[in-house]
Order: sequence, then C-alpha cells, then structure tokens
Amino acid sequence: MATRIPAEERLTNLVVALMSTEIGLTKQQILDNVSGYRQRADAGTRSDALEKMFERDKEDLRALGVPIETIGEASDPNDLREARYRIPQAEYDLPGDIEFSPAELAVLQLAGSVWSAESVSGDAQSGVRKIRALGIDGDEPIIGFSPRITARDAAFSPLQDAIERSKVVAFDYLKPGEDSPRRRRIRPLALVDFEARWHVFGIDIEAEEDRTFLLSRIVGDVRAGAQTFDPSLREGAGERALRGLERVASDNLALLEVTPGTEAALRLGRRAMAAPQGIHVPFVDLHIFADELASYGPEVRVVEPASLRDAVVSRLLAVVETNSDTEGAR
Repeated sequence: MATRIPAEERLTNLVVALMSTEIGLTKQQILDNVSGYRQRADAGTRSDALEKMFERDKEDLRALGVPIETIGEASDPNDLREARYRIPQAEYDLPGDIEFSPAELAVLQLAGSVWSAESVSGDAQSGVRKIRALGIDGDEPIIGFSPRITARDAAFSPLQDAIERSKVVAFDYLKPGEDSPRRRRIRPLALVDFEARWHVFGIDIEAEEDRTFLLSRIVGDVRAGAQTFDPSLREGAGERALRGLERVASDNLALLEVTPGTEAALRLGRRAMAAPQGIHVPFVDLHIFADELASYGPEVRVVEPASLRDAVVSRLLAVVETNSDTEGAR
C-alpha cells in the first residue's frame, strides 16, 4: 500500500517544488514527481481526481498569499493545456527592510536546522531525480522535504525533559578510540543541532566545566536523579554551545574534491567554502565526518588533512572486506 502523505505536507512539497524551478513545471510533471501526488498516482487514483486535487491545492495556496504564477505557451498565452506553474522567488522572498530580534532569529535558526538535508526521504530523492531527468533543474533539490523534527537519538527526549525540569542527569559516553564508555554526570542546559547532529551542552559535575556531548555517542539510558540546579544557568546556554562548536569547526578544515551534481556536492556544498582545488568544509568530529564522507563513496575525495583521509580510506576498505567475505560465503 502506498504511503498516504498528509495534505499539509503535500502543500508544502508543492510550494518547494514550484520554487525550485525558473521555467516552471507542467501539471503532469507535478503529479508525476511531487511527493503527495505521486503516491496517490501509484496507488491508482484517477488522473482527473489528481488534477482536481492540484487545482484545489493551488487555490488554497493562493488564498494563503503564495504567488503561484501560470505561464502559458508563448505563441498563445491563453492556451493553458501545456501551462507551467512556478512561484517567482522575488515575489515570495521577505522584503529587504524586515528586521528580526535575537529571539526571533533563534527560532528561525531552529526551523532552518529542522529543514535540513537529513529530512529528505527516499521518496523525495526519487522525485528530485525524476524532475532532473526532465531537464528541469533548480537551485536546490528540495522537493519532498518533510517539516518534522526527527530526533533519532534515544537520548533526546529524556535530556529535553531534564533540561525543562533542571535535573542533573547521568549517562555512559563512548569517545572515539576508547574501548568502554565512561560515566558522565552533567547539568544539562541546552540541546543544539549542529552539522545536522544533536548535541547536549551542560556543566560536567566532575570537572565543573562546560562540556558538549554528541547524542549519538551516548550509550544506554539517560537517567535523571533527584538533584536539581538553578534554572538561570540555562540562560544563553544554546548560544554558548553553538559558538563553541563553531570554534571547533573553524579549527578543523577539510579540503575535498567533490563530483559536481552528486548527493555529496549537494550536502557538503551547504556548509562549504570555495577553494582553488575543491571545497573547504569545516567539521567538529573527525570520526563522524569520516563516516559521512565514506557514505558518499567515489563522489568525494579527501585531499587533506591526512588523518581524515586515512579514516575515510579505512572505512571504505572495511566495506570492501565485508562484501568480499559475503561473496565468498555464497
């Protein structure tokens, strides 16, 4: 059975699809490729019903103030049989004189981190490939983004609860290169998303110093005890955590050569700086970054640092060895 996409998600997908192309999309291209319509078509929904759904969605968006433009044939603008639809970015962008307070910018930053490349589903990527195959290319393949926070780390919810209740927590934390996890007790002050990964920032009780921990390295359960701390310690904690992570990233710069038009180019390009030989990408954690780079396979090559290159090569060799063992066992 095809996955049923909620109406609000379908409308969001339609908006980002119409914003991703300068020349516009035909109705059939939208129905065939945009997540929300495509699943219904695959499930056998009649084309006339899909067209009516698209017309309703289009009017709903216009009623919300979204400027959907209809482009007819140049020879006969009134002939809408092959009309194309788009959202002119200049009309949809915020006016240049709008200013935001620090609190409003923080909320927008959080929203931006939620709408990250990590939220792209397999269905969305498939839709992007189909759109590109039609010769229609946008600035970013954003068709099918899901506006949902997906906290995959089991530690997220208990840490969030402990922060809200100002409770000291304990957990086992496994650092790279160590054979066994070490018990940590902290006053958790903020959860921050950096490089599409969640971190908890707090005060290490043993060291009485600020520390930042990657949630994916927390082993087992996060346990909140009876001990509490002053809630005022949370003030500005998120900003301090992000500044610290940005400092670490600025001290760790990778020089990469990436194949244009690939997934690696898209995801790494979001946080890259141009370099004469390729791109410079800052990173916080060598091991986590090596995992990511290895997942792109031949799409990316590490020029420097050598330690990162060696870490990526070792991961790729491990994959080759595992696959060789699997083939030999058959």
